[in-house]
Amino acid sequence: MSRLLSAACGCTALLMHTVAFAQSGDVPDWVYGDGELPEKWSVTNEAYGACDAGAMQSPIDLAETNARGDISLSASYGVAEGKLKLGPRKVQVDVGPGMGMISGERLYSLLQMHFHTPAEHVLHDKRYPLVVHLVHGSQKGHFAVLGVAFEEGEANPALQPIIDAMEANRSAFEFDVAKLVPDDLSVYRYMGSLTTPPCTEGVNWHVADNVLTASPEQIAMFVSRLGNSNRSLQPVNNRLVVGPEG
Repeated sequence: MSRLLSAACGCTALLMHTVAFAQSGDVPDWVYGDGELPEKWSVTNEAYGACDAGAMQSPIDLAETNARGDISLSASYGVAEGKLKLGPRKVQVDVGPGMGMISGERLYSLLQMHFHTPAEHVLHDKRYPLVVHLVHGSQKGHFAVLGVAFEEGEANPALQPIIDAMEANRSAFEFDVAKLVPDDLSVYRYMGSLTTPPCTEGVNWHVADNVLTASPEQIAMFVSRLGNSNRSLQPVNNRLVVGPEG
């Protein structure tokens, strides 16, 4: 699997599409609201029309799951060299080729991961205090995201190198991506969008049913950097939202 993932990351089209996920260090022309009311980002920039007019937007309340099934998903993650990118309401870690996941029959290479406080999707009738979104891309320019929420509990060893890099203002560090993902990767799956402008649709969303822990101090560090960084919930409309069996 890792050999295929390396090959997928060499695609020029994939790198071009990645720009939609990776904001520059400049101040963006949009801001988060209170996480409850609609943000109306298209008022700021008409190029963000999908944010307000799109029918397949994210995040959603996963209590609106309307089907159950055995979702085909396999992942391959491990120790990686991370490149930290910080900005307004942004903590992002870019990684090199070699890791990713297969959803259905499509191969997605892991490109980067970023964090939100609180979590954007409602899972188990709550928004957890922290979530990581692992952003993947295919060789043909399709995108998939795996979201993993964290609740207060024991410290997570994979988060600490990221926090240490933030505190030291260090861009490069090593960490274990696998420890940011539950061992039992049962997920909710639906077709959605980016949760920030331009809110591009056609993103294959996966949200882990199992929640990991992070210490109160670890969560507080992300909150201090990100503040309120969650988008309001979007209507499901007529989409298929598949949840794990049982």
